[in-house]
Amino acid sequence: MKPEWRKSSRSQGNGAACVQMRLTGPAGSVEVGDSKLAETPVLTISQSNWSGFLATLTR
Repeated sequence: MKPEWRKSSRSQGNGAACVQMRLTGPAGSVEVGDSKLAETPVLTISQSNWSGFLATLTR
């Protein structure tokens, strides 16, 4: 069983901009998906690349 999705704090309740993520696997990979389209593929990236992505957002 995979961990539950965490929705972005920037996501709005009106159905727009619904980005979600979850940590998966023993290596700590990160899955990013669209909560409005739950059946679509997700983007899987390493935890170190996810951390780098978040760091660029806070600059």
